[in-house]
Amino acid sequence: MIKFLDLKKQNGLLKEELSRAISEVVDSANFIGHPVISDFEDNFSNFLGGKFCVGVGNGTDALEIAIESLFLPKGSEIIVPANSFIATSEAVVRLGYKIVFADVEINTASICPKSIISKITSNTSAIIVVHLYGQPCDMKKIKDICKGSKIKLIEDCAQSHGAKFNDACVGTFGDVAAFSFYPGKNLGAFGDAGTVVTNDETIYKYCKMVSNHGRKEKYLHEFPGRNSRLDGIHAAVLNVKLNKLKQWLDRRNEIANIYREEITNPAISFFDERENCFHSYHLFVIKVSDRNGLLAGLDRQKIEYGIHYPVPLHLQPAHKGINIEGDMPIVERLADEIISLPIGEHLSDSDVRQVISVINSIRLN
Repeated sequence: MIKFLDLKKQNGLLKEELSRAISEVVDSANFIGHPVISDFEDNFSNFLGGKFCVGVGNGTDALEIAIESLFLPKGSEIIVPANSFIATSEAVVRLGYKIVFADVEINTASICPKSIISKITSNTSAIIVVHLYGQPCDMKKIKDICKGSKIKLIEDCAQSHGAKFNDACVGTFGDVAAFSFYPGKNLGAFGDAGTVVTNDETIYKYCKMVSNHGRKEKYLHEFPGRNSRLDGIHAAVLNVKLNKLKQWLDRRNEIANIYREEITNPAISFFDERENCFHSYHLFVIKVSDRNGLLAGLDRQKIEYGIHYPVPLHLQPAHKGINIEGDMPIVERLADEIISLPIGEHLSDSDVRQVISVINSIRLN
C-alpha cells in the first residue's frame, strides 16, 4: 500500500527528539504556560519573517480570533473563496458576519482577484485568502485591491506553512493570519493546535488576551475572551518538527517535480505553479474528468488519495441559502475533477514512481 499520509513513520524518525522534548514538559508539570510555548512562538515568527505570534488551541480558533481582532463593523461582509475547508467560512458565520463567496482561478485553484472585485460592495469589510494546497495566492493584486478599497486582509495559512510569494512567507502580507497545526499539516502537532500571526502589535496584544479569557493579569479580565491556548506538549513537538520543516518542504517539491515530469496520462492535467513563488505542497492535486475511473484504478492498486474538496462551501448544507448552484462555475467544475495524490517525506522515489506507473497505465475516458 502507498499511504497518503504516514505520521507514524514521520514521528518514528524523530522519536528520540520528540520523547526528550515531551519529557521536559511532563517532568516540569507545567503544562499550561511552559516556556517552550513562547520559544515556539518566537521560533515560528522568525521562520516566517514576521513580528508576532500567538499560539492557540486550533486553526479554527486562530481564524476566529484573527477576524475578531480587526473589530469589523457588525453584520458586514467578508469575501471568502468557495473552495476551502469549512473552517474558513464557519469562522465568519460564527462571529456574526455575512459570507460572500468568490470563485477561484482555473489554473491555480486560488481565489480569483477578478471575482473578488465583482463581489465588493459598500458593506465589504474584509477578504480572507486561502493559500490552498500550499500555493500562494496572487498577493500583489489582492493587496492592491484591499488598499484601494480600504478593506482588511486576512490570510488563512492552514495549508501553507513556509510557502512564499516573492521571497516573503505567506502569513506576513495581511493584517493578520491564521495557521493550523492539525497533525496532518506539513507542520503538525500531536493533536489540535494553531497560531495567529501579525505584524501589528495592537492586534497581537488583543489576540494574546482574547485567547486567555480576556486576561490582563491573573484574575483581572478586561473583556470576555475564550480559552484557546497552545499547550506545552504541542509546543515542544512543534519546536522539534519546525527544525525539519524546510527539509520536508524541499522533499515535497522534489516529489511534485517528479509527478509533473513523469505523469504522462493524457487525461491528467496539473495546476500551474505561480511565478516567483515557493509552493509548500501540502497537497499535490491533479485534475481529471473521468475521476471515478482513476479512483477505481488507484483503489485496485492500493494507492491512497484524497479529494479536497468534493462539495464547495457555497453548496454545503451549513450555508444553505447563501448561494445557489451555478454561482461559482470554476469551483463547481473543480469539485468534480480534483484528486490529491500521496506526497510527503514518508514516500521514497520508488513509491512515487509506483504511483506514476499506475496512473499512466489506467485508461480513462
